[in-house]
Amino acid sequence: MSVESKVYSVTELTRQVKFLLEENFHSIWLEGEVSNLRIPSSGHMYFTLKDANSQISAVLFKGNSRDMKFKLKDGLAVTVQGEISLYERSGQYQIVIRKMEPKGLGALQLAFIQLKEKLEGEGFFDSQKKKQIPLLPGKIGIVTSPSGAAIRDMLNVIDRRFSNLHILINPVRVQGEGSGNEIAQAIEEFNQMPDIEVLIIGRGGGSMEDLWAFNEEVVARAIYSSEIPIISAVGHEIDWTISDFVADLRVPTPSAAAELVVKQKSEFVDKIALYQERLKGSLGYLLETLSHRLKYAIESYVFKEPLNRVTQYIQRIDELENRLKKDLSHTVEIQQRHLQGVFAKLEVLNPLSILKRGYSITKKVDKTEILCRADQVQVGELLETKLLEGTLISKVEKIKGVDNG
Repeated sequence: MSVESKVYSVTELTRQVKFLLEENFHSIWLEGEVSNLRIPSSGHMYFTLKDANSQISAVLFKGNSRDMKFKLKDGLAVTVQGEISLYERSGQYQIVIRKMEPKGLGALQLAFIQLKEKLEGEGFFDSQKKKQIPLLPGKIGIVTSPSGAAIRDMLNVIDRRFSNLHILINPVRVQGEGSGNEIAQAIEEFNQMPDIEVLIIGRGGGSMEDLWAFNEEVVARAIYSSEIPIISAVGHEIDWTISDFVADLRVPTPSAAAELVVKQKSEFVDKIALYQERLKGSLGYLLETLSHRLKYAIESYVFKEPLNRVTQYIQRIDELENRLKKDLSHTVEIQQRHLQGVFAKLEVLNPLSILKRGYSITKKVDKTEILCRADQVQVGELLETKLLEGTLISKVEKIKGVDNG
C-alpha cells in the first residue's frame, strides 16, 4: 500500500456513497411493481420496487402517505417520485418516495374502485336493504353547502311544488380536507332529531377531486347506518359516487332530488278531487241499492200480511209442543217399564225375600262369614241364626252329614 493511499472506515465510505447518490439522484421518477410490503405500527411503508430484472428497496414515510387516496398492496404497478438515498446502518441504497401514483390508472379512480369493491363485499349496496322514500314527507333534512347553487335550486323547486313543507338544512363543506367527516356527522345529527322523514345529501357538479367527499368511507358508513331514508344527489347525471351506491335512492342532480321527494301540490289536490268524486259515486250507488232493497222489502208478502205470518208461526209452535208432549210421555213409559224390571230383579236377589220363604241365615257368633257347609263348625260352638223376624242363638250338639274319617 502506497503512502498516498487513503484508508476509509466503513462509515466514511458509506457516507461518501450516500452523498454521491443523493447529489446526483435527488429527484427522479421511477416505475415498478410493489412487493414485500410491510407497514409497522409507525405507519411508514417499506417495500420492494421491482421490474423483470432488478429491484430496489423503497420507503414511503407516514407524513408523505396521508394524502394518498388508494390502498397500496403487493402486485400493484406504480409510478413514484423521490430521491435515491442510502441507509447507512445496512449500507443498502433505496428510494425515499415523496409522491406515488398507480401506473395506468389515476389514484382517485383506483381508490374509488377499491372502496367500491370493499363495501360491495360487506353488503352495502344490497337492494333488499334499501328503505322506502315517503310519498309526502312533512319534514325534510338537507346536507349540503349553504352557499352553493345546489341548495338554492332545491329550495326553489320544493317551494314551487309544495310551499309549506318543513325543511331543515345542516350546512357542511362539500369538498376539501375534512369535508367527508362533516357530511357524515351531519347525517348522524339528523338521525338524532325527531320526525325527520327523509334526507337529501349532495352538491352540484365538478371534477372527481371536487366530488371526492362523497367517495369517502366515513360518508358511506354514515349513510348505511342511517335510520332515515337517504337520497344521494351528487353532481350531474354522468357523475357516480360511492354515496350513490349506498344511498336508498340515487338521483342525477340536486334539483331532481327536490322534484322526486316532493310531488306537485296540484297533483295531490287533483287526486283528492278525483277520490271525492269516486266516493260520491260509490255512496250514491250504495244508497240507491239500499233504497231498492228497502222498497222490495216493504212490498214483500211478509210486510203486506204480517199477522198471517205470525199466526202460522203460532200454529207451528203448538204442533211442536204436542209432538214434544207425546215424545216425552212415550219416553217416560219406556223408562218406567225398565225400572219395574230392575226392581223385580232386585227383589229376587234381596236376602229378605229369601227369609220370607222360610229360609234363614246362619253364622258363627261374632263372625261375619255365612255358613254353607256343616264342616265349617265344630261341636260346642255358638251359632247365630237370622230369621225373617228375630235371631236365634244356639249351641252345636251334634254334626251330621260330615265324613269324620
